[in-house]
Amino acid sequence: MVEHLDTVCYRFKSVKDSWTLPVYTEQGGYAVWKEIVKTAPAPEDIIEKVKASGLRGRGGAGFPTGLKWSFVDRTAAGPKYLVCNSDEGEPGTFKDREILLTNPHQLIEGMLIAAYAMGMNVCYHFLRGEFALPFQRCEAALAEARAAGLVGEGILGSKLNIEMHNILGAGSYIVGEETAMLEALEGKRAYPRYKPPFPATQGLYGQPTTVNNTETLASVPMILEKGPEWFAQLGTAKSGGTKMFSVSGHVCQPGVFEVPLGTSFQTLLELSGGLASGRSCLAVIPGGTSMRVVPGDQMLSAEMSYEGMEAVGSAIGSGGVIVMDDRTDLAEALAVMMQFYQHESCGQCTPCREGSGWVSTLADRLAQGLGRSGDVDRLYTVAQQIEGRTICAFGEAISWPVSSFIKHFRPQLEAGIAPANQAVEDGQ
Repeated sequence: MVEHLDTVCYRFKSVKDSWTLPVYTEQGGYAVWKEIVKTAPAPEDIIEKVKASGLRGRGGAGFPTGLKWSFVDRTAAGPKYLVCNSDEGEPGTFKDREILLTNPHQLIEGMLIAAYAMGMNVCYHFLRGEFALPFQRCEAALAEARAAGLVGEGILGSKLNIEMHNILGAGSYIVGEETAMLEALEGKRAYPRYKPPFPATQGLYGQPTTVNNTETLASVPMILEKGPEWFAQLGTAKSGGTKMFSVSGHVCQPGVFEVPLGTSFQTLLELSGGLASGRSCLAVIPGGTSMRVVPGDQMLSAEMSYEGMEAVGSAIGSGGVIVMDDRTDLAEALAVMMQFYQHESCGQCTPCREGSGWVSTLADRLAQGLGRSGDVDRLYTVAQQIEGRTICAFGEAISWPVSSFIKHFRPQLEAGIAPANQAVEDGQ
């Protein structure tokens, strides 16, 4: 077992009242922010440090954070907005919730630093609709920070003004897509927007906007406190820092584990208690259900990094690791996933709206043992007709699991074709 690992975001999981301001400041919290307010460093210098750290977006896409910040024109007229995406709706993912519950002040400090670096004076923190207790913790933390003069007008006696608001969503998967979130913040139906224009130039209320994930922003204070080199060396050349992984499924001790990127999957599996005695690893979804499934034998030799997951044909995504042992009915697993995506499709794009229904129907038919001859190929064809034909990445979220399940586990899916239908085509 790994006895000690450096952590960046999940530092206070065992500290009493870790979510309160006194505890956070005792641990050195807000020291970076206070120094920034006092010395007013060049925003470009902060952005360069974030670039040098190798920090990549922890919400799923893995885009370099410093580069994303540099896209915002600080001289643009009018207000500019920072949005923190805490709408953690990806199945198998529950790591951001732990930051909100145990360490909300580090997130607030990260948001303030990001806002300063990009010349923004308003921050919106959008939380998943089901996050009742995390929302309460974040509201309490924000009230503490505001009372201490760390947020709001004339921060710490300076001329710096940055306001912040916590917003509780209404419980929708699609609102986790950044432009759908902007639509929701504007009081509209959460339909993803066409891009371009991108949020960096025309985002919330038509103004320059950056949307970052919770874990991404919570990493920033530690990067500036200990230096970008410290953060970068925790990971690999292409994957700087640590990453929080939500491990669930057929493991003995499911939970959230923050480990350096580049850590082996074997180590992560060990941290989560391993498999039950006598069981073997059949398959793993390494980054939430919208990522491609990987056969267990390939995962057991893989490393948890962006390049490591690319090497096995998948991606880290949101860090939602779902482990399936040799008892798993893979046809049923796929059917459950497709039911979810059919239910959560916003319906804006025809390929997704109609295709998700067909995919769910075909997967469910195979799971029930009522499949027809050609259903597996039919399932693949329909999924391919969705991928790349939708406004947002929801089409890929449907297609990638389907194509990878078929690629690696076709016999298990074909076992769902009813014997009487083995040679019967649709309509006969």
